[in-house]
Amino acid sequence: MTAGYTFDIFSSLDGFASYDNADWGPYWGKQGPEFLDRRLASYGEEQRMVFGANTFRLMVEMVGLSKVPSEGLDPVNARMRSMPTTVLSSTLEGPLDWPDATVVSGDAVDVIARLKEESDVPLRSHGSLSLNRALMAAGLVDRVQVTVFPVIAGQTGVEPIFQGAADFDLELIESRTFDGRTQELTYRPTLHV
Repeated sequence: MTAGYTFDIFSSLDGFASYDNADWGPYWGKQGPEFLDRRLASYGEEQRMVFGANTFRLMVEMVGLSKVPSEGLDPVNARMRSMPTTVLSSTLEGPLDWPDATVVSGDAVDVIARLKEESDVPLRSHGSLSLNRALMAAGLVDRVQVTVFPVIAGQTGVEPIFQGAADFDLELIESRTFDGRTQELTYRPTLHV
């Protein structure tokens, strides 16, 4: 039995993972209590986080190193930081100043295929766009969870989520609306042939 792998990503309605030269704020400025409760619950299950090097660096910048007390963080980020984490990188070296993080180098597809076989808990990757596009193309992503915030970032949006990705058919597994405005869509991806 292999561990399930979820590619978890935040998006503007027009498909951007992030923005630049704008003051949207965290969660595109659209977080509400239902959304925040759902995020905390999604990290409540035992699972292993998977990050590429660039996303991990960004997470350290946003969330803080292990010396930043968890009570100083919002509950979602505190929980995420406390989870076992695998960082795929050829540029970072361990040990990392992040609780329970391990750096693994090598071909990402091989590393994740092996991790799926060996892990006793599900795997979740938040962000790490190029890593997850490669894993999707290799058939290693079991679920794509896209949280769509009610914004269009036509002028300030950066990092188109699926730019350069292969073609996929998506089977909708679950959909939820939070705070009357934010959509969480969970799909099972299948390479389109």
